[in-house]
Amino acid sequence: LTLVVLWAVRLSAHIIHRNLGEPEDRRYRDIRRKYEPHFALKSLGLIFWFQAVLAWIISMPLWPALTVPVEWGASDVLAVTVWTIGIIFEGIGDWQLSQFKADPGNHGKVMDRGLWRYTRHPNYFGECLIWWGFFLFALPVGAWWTAVGPLLLTYMLLKFSGVTLMEQTIVERRPAYRAYIARTNAFIPGLPKQGNYVPFPGNGPHD
Repeated sequence: LTLVVLWAVRLSAHIIHRNLGEPEDRRYRDIRRKYEPHFALKSLGLIFWFQAVLAWIISMPLWPALTVPVEWGASDVLAVTVWTIGIIFEGIGDWQLSQFKADPGNHGKVMDRGLWRYTRHPNYFGECLIWWGFFLFALPVGAWWTAVGPLLLTYMLLKFSGVTLMEQTIVERRPAYRAYIARTNAFIPGLPKQGNYVPFPGNGPHD
């Protein structure tokens, strides 16, 4: 329960800090325009109910992990380790990107420093590790079927609402972003694909 609270507080604080006083997210604005007219009615099912169902499925590991008492074991140690790596990765990635965007001198540049040198989406990678950590807590009670939660989250971030959607719009608006894609892993961290690391200035901002 403590780990769930820590995850929720950190993520909520980050979202509030990132969006407070900022204009509406371009992706949400585009969605609203796509489903006009009667967006308010359509969004009830297409967005809010849909997201509620997704959240319920993704959070499946928490139910057995929090309600079934078991002895502390090796899988719990592994779960804490995976969760810790995930929240550190996500937290540092979010902080590095916010610091990068806060510097006016970085306008028009790609964020390819720190963790962003090794993966184009360290925050997404960290979020997935967090939920795989929660799943490992559910294993000792035989709730292997709850793997559907982190599997769905990983798929959503890679193929639906995360990497694919975000990078499609970035490349459309700033074709030079392709250079960053060519040399940097999309999700799992790894060394840049080119021999020597040289930041590419002026490729376009990382949204």
